[in-house]
Amino acid sequence: MRRNQAAEESIRRKFDALEDHLNERSRRIWAATEARALGYGGVVAVCRATGMSRNTVKAGMAELDGGDRRPAQQVRRPGAGRPTCLSKQPELDGALDRLIDPVTRGDPESPLRWTTKSAAKLSAALKTLGHSASSSTVWRLLRSKGYRLQSTKKTLERRHHDDRDFQFIFINGAVKDAHAAGEPAISVDTKKKEIIGDFFNNGREWHPTGQPPLALSHDFPSDAEGKAIPYGIYDIERNEALVNIGVDHDTSAFAVESIRRWWVHLGTQAYPNAKSLLITADAGGSNGYRRRAWKKHLQQFANETGLSIQVVHFPPGTSKWNKIEHRLFCHLSKTWRGRPLRDHSTIVQLIGNTTTKTGLKVKALLDEGDYPIGELHKPAEMRTINITRNLWHGEWNYSIDPGGS
Repeated sequence: MRRNQAAEESIRRKFDALEDHLNERSRRIWAATEARALGYGGVVAVCRATGMSRNTVKAGMAELDGGDRRPAQQVRRPGAGRPTCLSKQPELDGALDRLIDPVTRGDPESPLRWTTKSAAKLSAALKTLGHSASSSTVWRLLRSKGYRLQSTKKTLERRHHDDRDFQFIFINGAVKDAHAAGEPAISVDTKKKEIIGDFFNNGREWHPTGQPPLALSHDFPSDAEGKAIPYGIYDIERNEALVNIGVDHDTSAFAVESIRRWWVHLGTQAYPNAKSLLITADAGGSNGYRRRAWKKHLQQFANETGLSIQVVHFPPGTSKWNKIEHRLFCHLSKTWRGRPLRDHSTIVQLIGNTTTKTGLKVKALLDEGDYPIGELHKPAEMRTINITRNLWHGEWNYSIDPGGS
């Protein structure tokens, strides 16, 4: 008895040292070797010391006796192990295909309809069809079929204008000409409006454990303490921008005032000898090519500064190509992620501290002016604007020179 106890203790120590370095096959062969070395009672001693079953140790002995010729990397003999779900349920694969097929998901008779959001739901749906597959099995099957969890990608466009690509070429040429002449070229647009208050903001930032910033449980606009309308002006050549944060309405008067502020705070210092200003803008919004007020206020700005204002608009539905979208606005969203925008000063500070590896510099200003909507301009007033339309899509490409009223 004492000899067996001592042997078990020795085997236990060896097993503890080797366990993490053995696979299933080498473990049972090692156990069989130890059992044979002990002789009578060896199998029992090894089982007690390692927790292996007698069948496992005896299987190892059989492998030793039979001179197992399997490759070293093959742990089990062909066909060994628990049978897979597909071998037991050959129809499982086809059932899963029908569930994840886009047409079937839209079929009102489908068990999932449009709820195929997770492997767990697919597993439950398969169960209703008489199949047994855990969520992890479903996940592995989906991966083997080349499926991955993916979000919707914004790439589809509405029917675009036939001259879209040529307009892009025109805009690119206008910007290059302005840079070659040493004249400023800016990209302008309004960023998404933000509500002010203790509202939840997507994203995360570092805080002491258990002390996250608190936000309201519901984002009701009626609970907002105000709104912020960031209008951006991005200098394409200098990689710097000004963001004018309005609190009233996103009107053409507000858009031109934002450009005016950029000129006063950044433009005059960067381009003291400028004679013209190139503006690249979207087709719609407060700086849309159809807005009379936009052209009227640009005329006033041209008269004040003496600059010839050249405007080129991106075709409808192509605002994502505007430089300001991926040179400025995307970085602003990252700046305040995970942080409630509790007041306007917070937004001004966050925007003003935005930087990038490429050297982006941003200046932020708060504009508390009133910009009422519904501003009307009669056709007679529009005829006094000193506007020259380009022969190529004059509605998109035009210049406004000083001298109009």
